[in-house]
This record gives sequence, C-alpha cells and structure tokens, in this order.
Amino acid sequence: MNLQIDDKGAAVLLAVQEERLDAHNSGELKNQMLKLFEEGKNNLVVDLQAVRFVDSSGLGALVSGFKNASSRNGNLKLSGLQLQVKSMFELTRLHRVFEIYTDSGEALASFQQ
Repeated sequence: MNLQIDDKGAAVLLAVQEERLDAHNSGELKNQMLKLFEEGKNNLVVDLQAVRFVDSSGLGALVSGFKNASSRNGNLKLSGLQLQVKSMFELTRLHRVFEIYTDSGEALASFQQ
C-alpha cells in the first residue's frame, strides 16, 4: 500500500495514495495505524483524498483504528472523502462516528484547539 506518513506534532497525517481501500490493502493500513499507536502516536488524520472506492474491509480497518485511538485517549479523524466514499460512510452511518473534514489541514487544525 502506498501511504504517506507525516508527523505534524499534534497528530500524524496518513495520506492513502491508492484509488481503492479494500480487502487487498486495508490490512496494511490497519497494521500501520497499530504501529503508530504502539509508538505513542494516538491522534491520527487519515486523508482519503485519492481513494475513490472503499469496501467493508476498508471501513473495518478505519473503525479498528478509531477504536484503538479511543482506547488510548486519542482520536482518528478523516479528511478528503470523495463523493462515492462519503456515500458509503452515510449508508453505513459511520459519518456519525467519525469526525470528517474537507481537507487534511482542517482536520489537523482541529487537534490544535
């Protein structure tokens, strides 16, 4: 999986550089998030700007990351959802669980407040 990881201080930005977040690559995202949590990085922003499709495995990886962050008194926020991906979050009602921002800058700024 092509992931860009950038520690911004208050949070770590994970930019998913794939068109699909599915059973093929969601395990890698889940493992990378777990590695960051184990390093003490409990606030994450997952930027999905490049992602055009997400399936149940991709959603599961993000929910797992959210639960891990919460259990460590951290947070996982999402940014840059394409229309089709956003529709999937609304269909599964996960838009009520995650804080979703238009872009990564806005999501990162929310950790500064």
